[in-house]
Amino acid sequence: MAANEIPIAGYGSKLLSRVEVAEGTMAFHFEKPHGFNFKAGQFADVTLTNPPETDAEGNTRTFSIASPPFENELVFTTRMRDTAFKRSLKKVPLATEVTIGSAAGSFTLHKNLAKPAVFLAGGIGITPFLSIVRQADRDRLPQKLYLFYSNRRPEDTAFLDTLQTVETTNPNFRLICTMTEMSKSKKEWKGETVLIDKEMLSRHLATLQGPIYYSAGPPAMVAGMKKMLVSAGVDEDDIRTEDFAGY
Repeated sequence: MAANEIPIAGYGSKLLSRVEVAEGTMAFHFEKPHGFNFKAGQFADVTLTNPPETDAEGNTRTFSIASPPFENELVFTTRMRDTAFKRSLKKVPLATEVTIGSAAGSFTLHKNLAKPAVFLAGGIGITPFLSIVRQADRDRLPQKLYLFYSNRRPEDTAFLDTLQTVETTNPNFRLICTMTEMSKSKKEWKGETVLIDKEMLSRHLATLQGPIYYSAGPPAMVAGMKKMLVSAGVDEDDIRTEDFAGY
């Protein structure tokens, strides 16, 4: 095989670092392989080539890419369930080699800049939107972007500081966070505390008809968001979804 050929299985990469970004949620930073291209919002498979342990779920997981295309590393973020794959990812040495499959998926920002995008994220479903809004900020897109981000508590809210910073640098981006179980939090919160619903959207959007909606998170949340939008008169063709089953 020539030096510049890519194995069919994917691209070789190395684990650079791992960071806890919320309680029970970790971000894993990998080298961005030479020639690896993707659009903000896409996902890729990560395969542990020689894990210290394995189970029936196997050595490959699919993750949305949390980092934007302009960065020179790939970041995958996950809730740390007790599986062999995630235990291995948490304890293998830095510089451990993995295989990353080609990016795939169509959960990417629409091209009509005149139509606003409304992102509805639940928990770890934030990852594709983090990539999209950071890339849009870097590209200085004139498109209006609204991110409604629901978590139980601030302690569970990954990348909150990063998103709040983007809101200060991109005048076309609005961040609306809601914390639905503040009684279990030790932090102060002055924002929304209700589940994302038609009334909340109506408080922050000029009209519910017109934007393209993107919803990502647990399957029940995503299904609920679609049902709510359709009942509010949003055209089904303007709703795009991505389930995060099992994290």
